[in-house]
Amino acid sequence: MVVAHSLGFPRIGANRELKKAVESYWQKAISKDDLVQEGKRLRRLHWELQAKAGMDLLPVNDFSFYDHVLDMSALLGVVPSRFGAVNGQVDLDTYFRMGRGRAPTGADTTACEMTKWFDTNYHYMVPEFAENQAFALKSNKLFDEVDEAVALGYQAKPVVLGPLSYLYLGKAIGDFDKLKLLPGLVRAYGEILQRLAQKGIAWVQIDEPILVMDLPQSYKDGFASAYATLAGPASPKLLLTTYFGGVGDNLELVCKLPVQGLHVDGVRGKNELVQVAEHLPRDKVLSVGMVDGRNIWRCELEPAFSALAPLHARFGDNLWVSSSCSLLHSPVDLANEKNMDREIKPWLSFAAQKVLEIATLKKGLSLGAGAIAHELEESMRLMEAKASSPRIHNAEVKKRLSQVTDNSARRANAFAERRGRQHEKLRLPMFPTTTIGSFPQTKEIRQLRADLKSNKITQDTYEQQIRGQIALAVKKQEELGLDVLVHGEAERNDMVEYFGEQLNGFMFTQNGWVQSYGSRCVKPPVIYGDVSRPQAMTTEWSAYAQSLTQRPMKGMLTGPVTILCWSFVRDDQPRMETARQIALALRDEVVDLEKAGISVIQIDEPAFREGLPLRRAAWDDYLKDATHSFRLASCGVRDETQIHTHMCYAEFNDIIGSIADLDADVITMETSRSNMELLKAFETFAYPNEIGPGVYDIHSPRIPSSDEMVLLMQKAAERIAPDYLWVNPDCGLKTRGWPEVERALNNMVTAAKTLRQKYA
Repeated sequence: MVVAHSLGFPRIGANRELKKAVESYWQKAISKDDLVQEGKRLRRLHWELQAKAGMDLLPVNDFSFYDHVLDMSALLGVVPSRFGAVNGQVDLDTYFRMGRGRAPTGADTTACEMTKWFDTNYHYMVPEFAENQAFALKSNKLFDEVDEAVALGYQAKPVVLGPLSYLYLGKAIGDFDKLKLLPGLVRAYGEILQRLAQKGIAWVQIDEPILVMDLPQSYKDGFASAYATLAGPASPKLLLTTYFGGVGDNLELVCKLPVQGLHVDGVRGKNELVQVAEHLPRDKVLSVGMVDGRNIWRCELEPAFSALAPLHARFGDNLWVSSSCSLLHSPVDLANEKNMDREIKPWLSFAAQKVLEIATLKKGLSLGAGAIAHELEESMRLMEAKASSPRIHNAEVKKRLSQVTDNSARRANAFAERRGRQHEKLRLPMFPTTTIGSFPQTKEIRQLRADLKSNKITQDTYEQQIRGQIALAVKKQEELGLDVLVHGEAERNDMVEYFGEQLNGFMFTQNGWVQSYGSRCVKPPVIYGDVSRPQAMTTEWSAYAQSLTQRPMKGMLTGPVTILCWSFVRDDQPRMETARQIALALRDEVVDLEKAGISVIQIDEPAFREGLPLRRAAWDDYLKDATHSFRLASCGVRDETQIHTHMCYAEFNDIIGSIADLDADVITMETSRSNMELLKAFETFAYPNEIGPGVYDIHSPRIPSSDEMVLLMQKAAERIAPDYLWVNPDCGLKTRGWPEVERALNNMVTAAKTLRQKYA
C-alpha cells in the first residue's frame, strides 16, 4: 500500500491553546507542569486527528513551545555563553530566554537573533556557533515525545532538522568557517539516530530544505560526507526531506545520497517530478508532497492524482504521498469557521482537511481511481465553480492596471531635491526620533473591539473610545519628546487584516491562525479576487491625530508586497499582478493622506525580503516587480511629503541595491538583535537616502539602556553620515505594555539627545 503522511502539523491548537498556555506561564499564571501537560494534550489531540484521517506515519517533534530550530539548538547543546552554563539538560527557562531574552526564572539578557524561515512569514531563532563549538545532547524533548507517541500506539516518524541545513541557517560568532564544525555536528546527529534506533523507530524524517537553494560546492561536499556517516546500518531509515521548491541542480546529489527515501515538493517543484523519478533508484522511497502546505486552497485532486499515477507505476509501494511541506504554515481546521462565506468556504482546505486530501490520494493510488471517483468529481465541480465565479474578476481593476505607465512609479524629483524641501517643511533636529507605528494593544482596546463585534456598543461609541486611545498615545509621545509621532493604530486588529477588511477581493476567517514566531500568531486574509479600494481607510484617524499636535504625524500603511506575502493569495493569476492591484489601491490612500494634511507617510514592507525567490536566477524579476509595486503605491505625492518604509527580521545586505531603488525618503530597519550587523552592506554600498537602524528590540521584554542605544547608533554612524540617521525601535510596539514602552522610549530619546551633542 502507498504510505500517507504529513511533514508536520500546526502546533498552536485550533483555538491557539498553546499561545495562551505559554503566555500564561511567562506571566506566572500557570506552573511549568501545567504548561508541559498542555503540550502533551495538544500533541495527543493532533496525532489522533491525523491517525483518524488515515495517516500511516505520524510526525513527532514537529511540536514546539517556541521554535523548532531553537529546539534543535537545545538538543545539540548550542547555548550561547550569555545564557549561562548548561549543567545537564537545557531547562525550559533557559530555552525561553534564548527565544525572547526573559523567562520566569533566570537573568534577562539579549535574545538570540530572529529571522525568516526561508520565504515564509515564520521566524526562527538563529543558532550561534563559537569557533570551538562543542555539540552534546542536552535535551530529551525529542526522545520523550517519541515515547509518548509510541505509548499511544502510533507509528512515530521523528522529525529533525538536518545537520547541513542547521549549520547553514546558523551564524558564526567570529571570523571562521562554520562548515568546519560539521564533523562534530555529524557525530552528535549520529548519537540522536542511534538513540532513536534503540527505541525501535523505523523511519526518521530529516529535513534539509537548503537543498532547494543555490549551494556552494563546500556544502554539496558536506552532504556527501555527512550522510555517508549518518546512513549506517545501525541507524533508522532516513527520509531526506526537501520543500519550498524544486531541487534543481542538486537533483543528482540528492538522488545519490545513501538515504532510504527522498521527499520532494510536488507543488512548487512539480515540473521536476519526472526527472526525480528517472534519477532516484526504484528501491528507494519517493515521497511526493502533492497537497500544498503553504496555502489554503483545496487540492485539485484530479491533476494531483494524474501526476502521481505514473510515479506509482514506477515505484509501487515505495511511493509515499504527503504535504508539500509542514502544515505549520496552514490554519488548523476549516470546521472552526462557522460564519464563513458559503460560496468561498468549499474552495478552501486547512490542515485537518489537507490530511484528508492526502489520504484520498493514497486511497486512489492503492485501490484505483474508481475508489475515489466521487471525490474527483466533487473536486472538479468546485474548481469549475471557483473559476467561473463573477466575484473573482473586476474589469475596472484590470483596465486601470493596464493604464499604468513608467511615470506612475516615479517621484517628480530626485531624493536630493526632495530632501531639502522636506527638511524645510518638517524642521526636525539631527537624529530625529520616531516609532514604527503601533503602540500597545491594551486589554481595554481589545475589549472595545470585542464589544463592537458582539454589538455591546455602537459604532459611534467605539469610535469615540478609539479617539480617546489615540489622544492618549499622542499625549504620551509628546511628553516623551519624540519628534515624529504616530497615532498608535488603536483601531487596527492587524497590520494586514485591517486593510484587507476594507479592500474588495479579500475575505477573512474567524480562527485561521498560523504561528509567526514564539507565541505570536497571525490570521492571514484570503485574497480570492481582484483588489480595489472602495473608500479611504486611514485618513480620518491620521487627520484626527494630527489635529492634536503641532509635531509631524505619520500616516501608517502596510505595503503591497507585505499584504501579498502575509495573505493566502489566489492561485489563478501571477502573484505580482495581485501585488500591483494592491499597490494601486494603496496609492489612492497615500494621496488622500497627503490631501488630509499628513506630511510623513510610512508604507511598511517587512516582507520585501521574504518574497525573494530561493533561487538567485529568479531574483531579478521578483525585485523588479516588487520595487515597481512599492513605487506604484508611493509615488503619487509631492516632493514635500516624506515617504518612509520599514523592514525587519530578514537579511537585507544582498539586496541593498533594490532597497535603495524603492526610493523611500527614509527607511527604518531591524538591527538591534544583530548588533548592527545588517549595516555591513553600507561599507561597500553608498545608500542614498536616510535610514533609521533600530536600537530597541521590541520582541523582547528587556529594556536596553540609553548607553546601549548610543553605542549601536555610533556603530551605524561609522557607515552612514550622522545627519542621515534616525533613532527608532526595531518594529511596532503593539505587543508590549505601556510601562516598558515608556521606559524604553524615554531611554531612546535620551540617547538621541546624547548623539546630538556628540555629533553637533
